[in-house]
Amino acid sequence: MAPTGPADPPRTASEPAPRTPLSELAELHGVAHAYSPSPGRTVTAPDTALVAVLAALGVDASTPEAVRAALARHEAETAGRLLPPTLVCWGGVLPAEVAALPDGTRLGVTTEQGESRDRADGLPPGVHTLHATAPDGRTADAHLVVAPTRLPAPSGRVHGLLVQLYSLLSRRSWGMGDLGDLAELTAWAGRALGAGFVQVNPLHAAVPGDPTDPSPYRPSSRRFPDPVHLRVEDVPEYPYAEDQDRLRTLAERAGRLRDAVLRKGALIDRDAVWDLKREALAMVRAVPLGPGRQAAYADFLAEEGRALEDHATWCALAEVHGSDWRNWPVALRDPRSSATARARAELMDRVDFHSRLAWLTEAQLARAQRSARDAGMAVGLVHDLAVGVHPDGADAWAQQEYFAAGMSVGAPPDAFNARGQDWGLPPWRPDRLAASGYAPYRRLLRALLRNAGALRIDHVMGLFRLWWIPAGRPPTEGAYVRHDAEAMLAILVLEASRAGALVIGEDLGTVEPGVREKLRERGVLGTSVLWFERDWEGDGLPLPPDAWRADCLATATTHDLPPTAARFTGEHVELRDRLGLLAGSLDAERAAAAADVREWLALLSRLGLLRGPSGGAPASVEEAEIQAVHRFLLRTPARMIGIWLPDAVGDRRPQNLPGTWDEYPNWRLPVADAEGRPVTLEELAASPRLHALIDVVRAKDGRAGGPGSRPDPPRGAP
Repeated sequence: MAPTGPADPPRTASEPAPRTPLSELAELHGVAHAYSPSPGRTVTAPDTALVAVLAALGVDASTPEAVRAALARHEAETAGRLLPPTLVCWGGVLPAEVAALPDGTRLGVTTEQGESRDRADGLPPGVHTLHATAPDGRTADAHLVVAPTRLPAPSGRVHGLLVQLYSLLSRRSWGMGDLGDLAELTAWAGRALGAGFVQVNPLHAAVPGDPTDPSPYRPSSRRFPDPVHLRVEDVPEYPYAEDQDRLRTLAERAGRLRDAVLRKGALIDRDAVWDLKREALAMVRAVPLGPGRQAAYADFLAEEGRALEDHATWCALAEVHGSDWRNWPVALRDPRSSATARARAELMDRVDFHSRLAWLTEAQLARAQRSARDAGMAVGLVHDLAVGVHPDGADAWAQQEYFAAGMSVGAPPDAFNARGQDWGLPPWRPDRLAASGYAPYRRLLRALLRNAGALRIDHVMGLFRLWWIPAGRPPTEGAYVRHDAEAMLAILVLEASRAGALVIGEDLGTVEPGVREKLRERGVLGTSVLWFERDWEGDGLPLPPDAWRADCLATATTHDLPPTAARFTGEHVELRDRLGLLAGSLDAERAAAAADVREWLALLSRLGLLRGPSGGAPASVEEAEIQAVHRFLLRTPARMIGIWLPDAVGDRRPQNLPGTWDEYPNWRLPVADAEGRPVTLEELAASPRLHALIDVVRAKDGRAGGPGSRPDPPRGAP
């Protein structure tokens, strides 16, 4: 339990933080007693935070006597231990812990496939069990992760689209973008645009609510996709459902939802969409599966095993008791209790319904990836892994032993947010992960990579450390907790290499020294966004393209940032002012934003990337500027170039505005044009503005236009 007394205030100094028995104990368990938010500055975590975090890790540090006892216990356990619970073997090189074993120690290995070996070298990639027997009779088993040294780099440069799937409606959507739309998008983008990938938001299962939280970054489960994304008509049993009149009525109601979004300015209503789909899918499920389909479903159930059973059981129990499992009857809060087993049996029809939906959704995801590859995409789908899960959801219920009770992850105070951030996501316990050989992490990655050509990892710095915040405390009163980054990276490289997939780490914001270098060493690409790429250690001006890193996905913007058109016009400042989000005065913020734009436009002009009227001029100055930004990205050595799909049609509205909840319609906006009119997938495919931008990107070299073209001066320049 977290302490309830007054918190010790964090100390800030330029000197190293003082060492105490408590801080020593914290460091031994991977809890940092201090951190450096910037060079020459050290912030010390409050003692109350250290005590609470250690308690969540099963270590009592509530009194000085308890701290001394815990230190003695840790020393004794470490002295008697032959091996840590998990070891990493990069490229066949045995780790130092093996070489340090006492002379005469006998080694044996049980491979992932169940084969017994009497040597620990020459092992195939996988997670094996290493057995050690010391001459003094001590024995130990450890998980041995054998991973390739690094992931291969993309073959040549590739460009692609970034889109939030729910926002991409077609004339067939049931009120929000779906997996049928995604398959259509990949087929068109690959064939007509020469795109090599399409990156989407996390498609994880959501926690149902009233209303459901629309954020794809606070899911119920990261392991299983959300059936709200299903294209109902594409389920093979759909044409054989008994009440076709009822299905037509549901489809007509869905059409009205779609038209309200596309023609009347309504927001995307996920819950209304799901109400219709759930009823239709229940009717479709009543159709008996053919022998081949039944066999495929049985294989899926066997492959997913207990994880799927747990997920479907949570979904069925949530329908009866509500979505917060901590408010369920006490016996049902334990997924392994006899009461839960009885409830599962009583609700078996609903458990099977949710299992079936998971199978159908996986099948449509696989179809979208096949569509991408059939269209010639080198990568195909890029899935997004959220940093954590909702505390009320299925994963938090089913995997309680792996989550730290009473903790939430977030970010400490920084230059952009003086109060820090609390994301409301429970963290995994590093000690429990290591003891299991990172089993839940492995299963998660394997599931996500099954239908992906690449995986984007949100807040990839979380593989190294996360900011833990005790329940009831502000983000300022937290502490960093470290993972075994070598093990986390080795599992990631192992599973991605098995899937033949790339990995992209979202490494924006405050990044601990050495993290980007370690990721690059293992072949994990970074994320570079135009507006953040400045010479922060020098004059602060925009970085010229040849100073950018190569191992990255380069983009103009993201779902959490203003679209490029809004950035150039300053509309993002006006929006934040209307919502009361500006840190300074409106005039000061306008001036800062305009100066930022002028500096970038000056660089674009000097490089000759702004087309003049005689070089096949775009329809507007704004389009010329957006095209110039993408020519600039092509001048960088970045291996992947991403186009934010709303940028291609001049959309002004961010999909998410951090710092808002009800004040702004986060995650509920359709892709729209420069006038705010929603644009369907079919209209996107015919958009001259989009095709003009794609023509720029397909030019590959980022050079300005044909003979006679000349750079325009930046807007507002003398």
